[in-house]
Amino acid sequence: MKIRIETAPLLKTKADAWLIFCRKNQPLLPKASDSAMQKLEKMIRNWIADTGFKSRAGEITFFPSREALPSRFIMLGGLGEKEACAADVMIKTAGAAARAMRKLKIGSVAISADVDTADPSVTPGNILEWIVGGLSTGHYRFGKFLSTENGRPPAISLIVADARNSKKKLLSAAREASVLSETVTMVRDLANLPANEAPPRVIAQHASAWAKKFGLSCSVLGPRELKKKGCRALLAVAQGSDHDARLITLKYRGRNPRLAPVILVGKTITFDTGGLSLKTAKGMEWMKYDKCGGMAVLAAMIAVARLRPNNPVIGILAAAENMPGGGATRPGDIVRSYSGKTIEILNTDAEGRLVLADALAIAAEYKPAAIVDLATLTGACIIALGHVLAGIMGNNATLIEELKIAGEATGDRVWPLPLLPDFDDCIRSDFADMKNIGDGSAGSIIGGVFLKRFIPPNVPWAHLDIAGTAHLEKEKAYAASGATLFGTRLLVEWIKQREVRE
Repeated sequence: MKIRIETAPLLKTKADAWLIFCRKNQPLLPKASDSAMQKLEKMIRNWIADTGFKSRAGEITFFPSREALPSRFIMLGGLGEKEACAADVMIKTAGAAARAMRKLKIGSVAISADVDTADPSVTPGNILEWIVGGLSTGHYRFGKFLSTENGRPPAISLIVADARNSKKKLLSAAREASVLSETVTMVRDLANLPANEAPPRVIAQHASAWAKKFGLSCSVLGPRELKKKGCRALLAVAQGSDHDARLITLKYRGRNPRLAPVILVGKTITFDTGGLSLKTAKGMEWMKYDKCGGMAVLAAMIAVARLRPNNPVIGILAAAENMPGGGATRPGDIVRSYSGKTIEILNTDAEGRLVLADALAIAAEYKPAAIVDLATLTGACIIALGHVLAGIMGNNATLIEELKIAGEATGDRVWPLPLLPDFDDCIRSDFADMKNIGDGSAGSIIGGVFLKRFIPPNVPWAHLDIAGTAHLEKEKAYAASGATLFGTRLLVEWIKQREVRE
């Protein structure tokens, strides 16, 4: 996306469309009292009255200016009834605007940086980041396998007007927003590939190529190295598949390499049949998206390499395909994980926690400042939180709160779930150190209880269950169906805020 910062007021900015946000049916126009602004305001109010536009969150309407203004269309975006701007609402509204722009063949849109947010903590830079993120999300379409698709649609040009007093800060925000959106779009194409196009080997090839391009170090362990290292939990998941597992480690050295690293771990199951504990046909339809925890970590690592924060950051992707082949793990099998702890595998469809068990134990050896893992771990999280929020749990209240704040700031919202000691008995096994499932209750929490066993008590750790937010099964007004890369922006924001605190 091309972004241009203008010092001229919106009314003197030429673009295919002006995007003006509305709250409680009131247009949030730049501060001005000239006749042109009064004319624009009258046009908007008349349109609202004639069409019944309610300025609901995410609602879009538009009308032609009929050459009365230096813009072909006036586009109105609803922000709902709340006084203050919220990241998720602004992102979705901008996404809906981008989808409308595609239909209208609009190539450039102008916004005003001088918007009343009703929240002193929200800066014009925040608004710009949200709008860029939303426009990028709404504009995206995965058309690789569509014979009628004629390449990627033309890029949107975003013009930010009224930047007289904050142009330097807006330029910085624009650069960061562009980097993040470009990275998310690039990795989203990989996340949307079906399993026949993106087995673990191909994921590793993409990660290695991007690491080289953007200045990350990358190491990839294949089946021989994993067996020698003792990663038998990860290997157990892959042994029913013709595609071998990979453990991919990406490292960003940081501008201050003496700091302890933060580690991001992603479940990267390229397809999940459930193994011998076979899913239903319906339950398998979207399982190419079981790799989305790893895809969010991959995108975050590339963004970190491009934005260059102080903190060293390490990303670990545990990649495998879970198939019911002749060599597949059987319910009742017991494996010894990398940590040395043994696991009784009673359900082969609870495989994500197995690959993460080895990845988390390896992550802990780096003596990190914190570990955050992302995984499409449990259907129970969708029952609990729907497709609106991701579940978060961990062993450190401060870390959980930091991630929750980062989620609110980026639209990747999370909600805490308790990891109480009362749940520990649920994974007690008579034959091994633990079993990989509970009794069917508190499914998301039991997944977290299992993972906690592989984290040293003194290492701050959080687990994000993104099962309900990692992809969209049907297109929305603000986005196409497919991978969302939920968690990428949250992780990057959290790393940025750690730098501020330190």
